[in-house]
Amino acid sequence: MKIASIRAAAVAPGGRLGPATSARHTWHHGTDAGNTLGRYAEFTGRGDEIRPPWPAVACVARAEDGTWGLGMSAHAGPVVPIINDYFGPLASGQNAFATERIWDQMFRLSANFGASGLASYAMSAVDLALWDLKGKLTGRPVYELMGGPAHDRIRCYATGHDHDWFMELGFQAMKLVLPFAEAGGAAALDAAEKVVADTREAIGWERDLMLDCWPVSDVEFMVRLAERLRPYRLKWLEDFLTPEDYAGFDAMRRRVPWQTLATGERWYTHLPFLAAAQSRCVDIFQPDVQWVGGVTGTQKVAAIADAAGIAIAMHGGVNDSYGQHVCYALPGNQWGEIYVASAPGVPLLEGWRPTPGMSVPVAGWLVPSDAPGFGIEMTQDELEAAVA
Repeated sequence: MKIASIRAAAVAPGGRLGPATSARHTWHHGTDAGNTLGRYAEFTGRGDEIRPPWPAVACVARAEDGTWGLGMSAHAGPVVPIINDYFGPLASGQNAFATERIWDQMFRLSANFGASGLASYAMSAVDLALWDLKGKLTGRPVYELMGGPAHDRIRCYATGHDHDWFMELGFQAMKLVLPFAEAGGAAALDAAEKVVADTREAIGWERDLMLDCWPVSDVEFMVRLAERLRPYRLKWLEDFLTPEDYAGFDAMRRRVPWQTLATGERWYTHLPFLAAAQSRCVDIFQPDVQWVGGVTGTQKVAAIADAAGIAIAMHGGVNDSYGQHVCYALPGNQWGEIYVASAPGVPLLEGWRPTPGMSVPVAGWLVPSDAPGFGIEMTQDELEAAVA
């Protein structure tokens, strides 16, 4: 079966593809979670203002017989033209099952402007659309095409600051998102310790607790923070430096040998993971299937991790159908993360459902849909209504 076309579009505001909105502000509103300008005092507390302005990407790969697969990624503004002008024409007319060949061609074609970053988002959307298409053409779920289930079920953790709600939902592990960075100096260290200490006291010692440090880019600040947080027995510190600061990751590994370190959501394609495996600068890899290069890119990362004896905890692993299938099929993946962006009391099915038909964690565990492809429940009309 050959590919008839590959086309991408931005997800329209209010389109069915995307998380539901809560009736009131949630924990992350007005915080510096995800604020990459954490070293500048004038941008402290303005994380909502500086996030990329582009909506999500929806990519459709259509076969000659009309069967179609859907892939998604982020940053539609620059990513959609990469797909429509460059990758789509490359793949059209090729064998719809040749995902490894097409991925390699996209990767090598990206040498003109760099495969890392925006090109990797485009590669991810195309690759996911093709895997969804393969599943629909064969009538099998993607996790079976990847080799079958590697786990009976996926152990999940909730990311956010509503720990009382997470415990009510049955999660036995949760991750905080650090809303402070080096511009805050000693006061930021004090505030961060208080957040972690209060959460540890509330959830007890029998539950795992992690900390995502996205806003931080300074090694010295992170070392001081790790030392302050040592008594609270964090399962891991995550994403704690600028992603390209490989020397910084090496320094952190030397200076905080007691702490498990995790990163990788902002590493694009498999090559940064190879460098990290060679230096052993982190203990856990966290690729994002919608960013790193889709299923094919994630499988390459998983092979590197397996050879190096490094665990995987997929970033946003159960936030959507794509990550759920990958988490289920990879033996080395230990966790499934769900970023809870809805308010307490809002059922997960209503508050976070970016891909219709996806499963949600029940009592902290999840089994993906066994429908063909990624099990995304959309008609052609619904898809057309969801994109700009």
